[in-house]
Amino acid sequence: MESGYLALVLNAHLPFVREPDYSHFLEERWFFEALSESYLPLLRMFRKLEADSVPFPLTLSLSPTLCAMLGDKTLGERYMDYLGGQIQLAAAEEKRLQNDPVFSPLARLYRDLYEQDHDDFEGLYGRDILAAFDYYYKRGKIEIITSAATHAFLPAYRNCPEVVSAQIEAALVAHRRAFGKHPAGFWLPHLGWYPGLEDALHAYNIQYTIVTTRGALLGEPTPRSGSFAPLQCGNGLTAFVRDAAASDALWSADSGYPADPLYREFYRDIGFDLPLDYIGPYMAPYTQGPDRIFTGFKYYAISGHTDDKKPYDIEAGRQRAMEHAAAFLADRSAEAAAAAPHMERPALMVCPYDAELFGHGWFEGQIWLESIFRQAASAGAAASAGAAASAGAAASAGAPATAGAGATAADGTAAASAPGTVSPAAEKNPAAGTLPQLLTLSEYTKLYPENQTSMPEFSSWSEGGYAEVWLDGTNDWTYRHIFRMIERMIELAERFPEESGLRERILDQASREVLLVMGSDWPLLMRTGKSAGFARGRIEDAADNFDKIYAMLCSNTVDTEWITHLEKRNNLFPDINYRMFRKKR
Repeated sequence: MESGYLALVLNAHLPFVREPDYSHFLEERWFFEALSESYLPLLRMFRKLEADSVPFPLTLSLSPTLCAMLGDKTLGERYMDYLGGQIQLAAAEEKRLQNDPVFSPLARLYRDLYEQDHDDFEGLYGRDILAAFDYYYKRGKIEIITSAATHAFLPAYRNCPEVVSAQIEAALVAHRRAFGKHPAGFWLPHLGWYPGLEDALHAYNIQYTIVTTRGALLGEPTPRSGSFAPLQCGNGLTAFVRDAAASDALWSADSGYPADPLYREFYRDIGFDLPLDYIGPYMAPYTQGPDRIFTGFKYYAISGHTDDKKPYDIEAGRQRAMEHAAAFLADRSAEAAAAAPHMERPALMVCPYDAELFGHGWFEGQIWLESIFRQAASAGAAASAGAAASAGAAASAGAPATAGAGATAADGTAAASAPGTVSPAAEKNPAAGTLPQLLTLSEYTKLYPENQTSMPEFSSWSEGGYAEVWLDGTNDWTYRHIFRMIERMIELAERFPEESGLRERILDQASREVLLVMGSDWPLLMRTGKSAGFARGRIEDAADNFDKIYAMLCSNTVDTEWITHLEKRNNLFPDINYRMFRKKR
């Protein structure tokens, strides 16, 4: 029982940024960079693991705004243009560094990566990345879940059940459009939870979600198993609990794996290092004048707290990532062993992370993730082989064989063993079979459908553990505009309950603007100061669009050309239904 279970959960999300009125738009690079450095490499990892028959049970949340961008033809064309520029820069860097034995291999590395991205996106997937993820989803290799429509921080709207329901309903409709099925789970943006949210989720047949360790441990009653088993809210919704130690292993700024000195330094980029007359033309489509931006070409290692950075060693980074994967699995096994005396079942460790950390934020993160799957599978195979050998030896000696991993029942069928148990061989050899068993969250709910009833407390995984990130002096001004829009949207849905044709289109577009203004990315960017002006513009733009629509509906006038242009620009949620904002009865 000591080996326990391990559930890796990745949340892939970006805010909806699409500006067809401009030939190039700086913030669209967020999407291009994540696609190149996180999403396409993740699919490449899936291909390699599948080819090697290595299981990779992963729970993956794809937010509706990200799905909208992944499926957008305009952004697909612009991504190809972006890749062309990156490949040109890589070729220039190869030429510049051709006689440098230290940095030349790094320039070649980036050229290989961007050319592989081009070949995958255009040739292998035909620009249809959603279908690529769906391939593994439909075959049961991974589990895809959804999140709030525009990644809204739901606790901020706990007094507006209509708008919380709208965020859930629009997300589910978008998920079914992309993947053809209803998701079992729902990622809470920033793990933002409040008592009462379980009713909204359960009303839409959501089976599970994830909450923070703090929220669970402060719940009523106190969980008997701490964070090592999920909870069930009073209505049956399962709340998985984030494992704090596993989170610190990756997120801690001081002791987390990504801070290792051997890993590639994120902030040291040739966009800021090289002369502007050389690097400027490659940044020019996205910048003005002397402005500089990250190019993605980074040649130095973290090297510790110093400005004297060492050149990045590709192989050293790879080896360290595999070492960290082994350490992570060993630590989780030790956690499970420590919890075992207090548990009635193997401990579950739920490990939720942002998908963009792997590859984009942490260059070696994809290597680490792949190593997790490979090492866990190798340990499982060793345990199965050891159990089979022990059973064979016992049978040869005349002793009855024990049904275990790799054993066969009397009728010739494979005998099932309890997942997470340690084989006899593993007991003799602690190195074999003691690693946690990887599984998706739905697989766990099938193994253990009954859990302790407890109501988690209000919480989030942000700084401070509550809601200060989304409500402080930098962004609190936004809410008077947002709630005014919400109130008026509910009013419109009540006043025009059964519209069709042009008026229905207008009301649907009003709904999109309300959902867009609620995105949690905007107040977060304002608080951090990163792209704060852009974030403020998103809020003001959505508010202005909604006010114009509201005025048109009140005066019974229509600017058809303007509405059509707005629909083409903010074109997410094509199946939206404004009636979801009607009051709950």
